[in-house]
Amino acid sequence: MTRLETAGGLTGRTVERVEDAGLLTGRGRYIDDLPVRRDTAHLAVLRSPHGHAEIRAIETTAARALPGVFAVLTGEDVAKLTRSMTVGVKANVDCWPIARDRVRYVGEPVALVVAENRYVAEDALDLIEVEYETLAAIVDPEKALAADAPVLHPSLGTNLINERSFRYGDPEAALATAAHRISIRIAYPRNSCTPIETYGVIAEYDPGEDSYDVTANFQGPFSIHAVISRALNVPGNRMRLRTPPDSGGSFGIKQGVFPYVILAAIAARVAGRPVKWIEDRLEHLTASVSATNRVTTLEAAVAADGRITALNWDQLEDCGAHLRAPEPATLYRMHGNMTGAYAIENVAIRNRVVLTNKTPTGLNRGFGGPQVYFALERLVHKIADHFGLDRLAVIRRNLVPAGTFPYRTATGGLLDSGDYQTAIDRACAEGGLEALKLRRDSARAEGRLYGIGYAAVVEPSVSNMGYITTVLTPEERAKAGPKNGAQSVATVAIDPLGSVTVKVASVPQGQGHRTVLAQVVAERLGLAMEAVRVNTELDTARDAWSIASGNYASRFAAAVAGAAALAADRIRDRLAAIAATQLNVTADRIDFGAGKLFDRDNPDNAISFGRVAAASHWAPGTLPDGTGQTIRETVFWTPEQLEAPTTTDGINSSLCHGFIFDICGVEIDRATGQVRIDRYVTMHDCGRILHPGMVNGQVRGGFAQAVGAALYEEYAYGTDGSFLTGTLADYLIPTVMETPEPLILHHETPSPFTPLGAKGVGEGNCMSTPVCIANAVADAIGVEDIRLPLSPSRVSEWLYAGERPSSKPQDVAPVATGASGERLLTGAGSADVVATRESVWTMLLDPNTLKAIIPGAHEVRKVSDTHFRAEVTLGIGPVKGRYRADIRLSDMVAPEAVTLSGSTEGALGSGHGTGRVTLTETATGTRIDYHYEAATGGKVASVGGRLLDGAARVVIGQFFQALARHAGGGSPPSAPAGLIQRLSSLFRRRR
Repeated sequence: MTRLETAGGLTGRTVERVEDAGLLTGRGRYIDDLPVRRDTAHLAVLRSPHGHAEIRAIETTAARALPGVFAVLTGEDVAKLTRSMTVGVKANVDCWPIARDRVRYVGEPVALVVAENRYVAEDALDLIEVEYETLAAIVDPEKALAADAPVLHPSLGTNLINERSFRYGDPEAALATAAHRISIRIAYPRNSCTPIETYGVIAEYDPGEDSYDVTANFQGPFSIHAVISRALNVPGNRMRLRTPPDSGGSFGIKQGVFPYVILAAIAARVAGRPVKWIEDRLEHLTASVSATNRVTTLEAAVAADGRITALNWDQLEDCGAHLRAPEPATLYRMHGNMTGAYAIENVAIRNRVVLTNKTPTGLNRGFGGPQVYFALERLVHKIADHFGLDRLAVIRRNLVPAGTFPYRTATGGLLDSGDYQTAIDRACAEGGLEALKLRRDSARAEGRLYGIGYAAVVEPSVSNMGYITTVLTPEERAKAGPKNGAQSVATVAIDPLGSVTVKVASVPQGQGHRTVLAQVVAERLGLAMEAVRVNTELDTARDAWSIASGNYASRFAAAVAGAAALAADRIRDRLAAIAATQLNVTADRIDFGAGKLFDRDNPDNAISFGRVAAASHWAPGTLPDGTGQTIRETVFWTPEQLEAPTTTDGINSSLCHGFIFDICGVEIDRATGQVRIDRYVTMHDCGRILHPGMVNGQVRGGFAQAVGAALYEEYAYGTDGSFLTGTLADYLIPTVMETPEPLILHHETPSPFTPLGAKGVGEGNCMSTPVCIANAVADAIGVEDIRLPLSPSRVSEWLYAGERPSSKPQDVAPVATGASGERLLTGAGSADVVATRESVWTMLLDPNTLKAIIPGAHEVRKVSDTHFRAEVTLGIGPVKGRYRADIRLSDMVAPEAVTLSGSTEGALGSGHGTGRVTLTETATGTRIDYHYEAATGGKVASVGGRLLDGAARVVIGQFFQALARHAGGGSPPSAPAGLIQRLSSLFRRRR
């Protein structure tokens, strides 16, 4: 399309942000600040402690009876009023927002409580009893493909939910005839951008209309609105979705709130009143969406001069326990530019999507880019090292040539504009690369570890909604019908006094929508920014929107602001026609400025904007023929370049393609392995810059989050599926103290495809920075297999991998683990008590005695003669948790022996096991002998196993000491106890 020209003055300047006056003085209106009806109830969610388990029974009677509780819902209750959510691919599998037959990840919703306040709701959660049968979990995507791997969804029969292969050009021939074939394998970890505001939903059901009214801090894309309404079994016009005025960040994560929209809506329907739910931080870390982890094997055909002629991608994507819409979008979002910034004509791609016992994945800043570029840019560095070439020279040799834009990539992407060579030249010169090399050489001469890394990436923006259909075969796409485009919606309206309002269907997450839109529209209408008010709240029942609406894929500046400019220009043309008749000139001579419309050749011949603009309200009969109204103009803009996938699977997956070139210098502490970023230079081409200050803010924000991904952040799981990084003490996020100041440079090549020439800039450093830092670390220490995050402990492993073992004897027994990855504890011992066998037997079966002698017991209930339930608080070090124990007796030979089988559940863990206790008469009383086998898992078992073993023995010892005292004295036990094997399992921390 032809780019719009600007009148000049506001766009392209760093003006004061309109949003800041309210936000910086504490007057932001986030979802938790919004007023609600007086009868609004509060929702709490009971979550799975297991990575994988069958749900045998759920007992909710006590929770329902608690005063202040309005409703308790299980998965079966929800299923009666909903249907399975849309699955991202065609597969024989259901996807529910709450567990039904089994749980598949730690944190999966199991039950809901609606109560008068959150305190009562949380108390009621403690009264819900769930009987689980734990299953073996799988967290490694490669192992999930094994023939004997635990299968998450029996109806699917496998953990491989989708596989497709693609071929562009002749990659087989290029690889077969290549002078060299060089490959690399990358296992990219999970992480998340972790917004400061968590999920929030306020839901109401109208039984008279059979409709739902929901406010949620949902980000979009609003294609998910159809998923929600379908799951709720109502037409789209009976599912009203609204967003709050302000949002405390998202970075893609807020898209994942939609299953809770469904749950809260159903909870409101059952409870008969509005329901509010605000996610807490622990819930967010454990159970919200994260980025995918991906295993990539990438092979290149390389000529002797380092030129790449073909790429062969093998990508294994781990989307967690469920393939929720829009996944597997993360895998396909980059499909059109799998060659990055390079001119490579032959490409083969194999994409596989696998399910594991982890949280379902979703949008996350960078959305597929970090996983692609980490492999591609590490490979480029490896190619240079293989040939002994300068790494920057190899990058330059393979770049898309200047002057070839728009450039069609092998996989179908259309790179709109760029001059990558000039951008790199400027980055090296203005970023001081030669001085950085001298600094590296000086550091190395002193024996210090110093490295320099590069990354050259293409940043896609304004996603083509049809790219996800590339997951389907051409035949399947033909049957389903074409999907494509990236429709953006904007409305410019003028009131009877001539004031201007702008409304867009894009939900801001802190990017400054109101400021930029005011700049764009005010400039085009010749007004001061203060004359334009921007409303960014979205209401699907009243506003103009499309399924592509929302704030994702860096689409605001390029698409949304462009649509607003088009709407303003349409009104501007009609206003010029009205003013021309009143000023007695032709419309082409009318200019706008300083709140007036005037004759360009005679500026004194002018009329106020307000008078002309309000004519459609006050005197519509005076409007010139053919002018039409000037009250409101709505533009739905769809770029023609975003077509559906071709029959050969070519796809232009994004409209715009910016360019980023990064240079990083790092120094590594030899003693600690800590990576220090010494200098970071990032060059950006994001097309025309609308607000330089906010563009730099976006770059800084993406860079800070990328530093976290590179050096600190990883969603870690135990082999039993337990979540190991469920607090901000475990999941480390960099602060301003850990984030260096980057040098930000810009090179503008306006896009010919967008109305304002702008491209996206919000995600680029999340794509480029992790691999740039990794390349610098690899340069510093000479290690090829670089894995994230680059924590001191991991770097130290590489530095000291060849260190000799200690000369001291190391007698460490191997840790036994069960089939499900749980830690196995075994023990045996004895204790002497001054009491008869009969009295000891009676005490072991008496709940009051057990309550008195079990450490931390709050309550012990006798369900039957052979069945007990207990509530216990126990801790290891500073960590304490409340646990529910279920104990059953069998093989009873009174008063001689008994077998105890038990299980425990708690917010921090769970476990199960059996023990045999025998009572033998002695001269002074009774001797208790015991042996036990217990399985523990979860966080403590995974990262604090030795502490767990010792603590279990201490607690069991405390039990038998108390039993001896209760029985009238005696010697303390010599080892852990069998009855209390269930207490050892109490220490299993599950999440």
